[in-house]
Amino acid sequence: MSLVELFILAVGLSMDAFAVSICKGLSLGKITKKHMAVAGAWFGGFQALMPLIGYFLGSFFADMITKYAHWIAFVLLIIIGGNMEAMGEDEKVDACMNAKEMFLLAIATSIDALAVGVTFAFLKVQIVPAVSFIGCVTFVCSAIGVKIGSIFGSKYRSKAEFCGGVILILIGLKILLNGLGIM
Repeated sequence: MSLVELFILAVGLSMDAFAVSICKGLSLGKITKKHMAVAGAWFGGFQALMPLIGYFLGSFFADMITKYAHWIAFVLLIIIGGNMEAMGEDEKVDACMNAKEMFLLAIATSIDALAVGVTFAFLKVQIVPAVSFIGCVTFVCSAIGVKIGSIFGSKYRSKAEFCGGVILILIGLKILLNGLGIM
């Protein structure tokens, strides 16, 4: 996986966290750099942790099904991408930024990254640089999301989730076409 592909994947994965961060920014009203850092740390940390967990789970099965890896990656990314908007609608966001609230939101926005980690195992991706990069991109997107939310409000949430879903579906299609030898 190239750096450009990893960046696009990281941005796609971060869109749920970005959307929730926008809503956090809206609910907080006046924000500080601490608010931005807290959201970035929670969301970025979990976006890095979940694919790492998925990678280790997928590593147990990767050797058995390597010849089907492109199909598995394609199906998982299609499912994740297609469900991103539906998952986001269930999340209720308020001004609370305590550990319990942020923990639950971080898990809810990073479940899709767990499945991506499984696909990383099938594709034999170098996991530490990949999850570090995903975590950093999500940190930045989430911090920016809090700021944007405090300025513009929640009207862009659904658009961010939609874009994230489309990006993941396109990456899944590219992996499938590469696996089939078409690209």
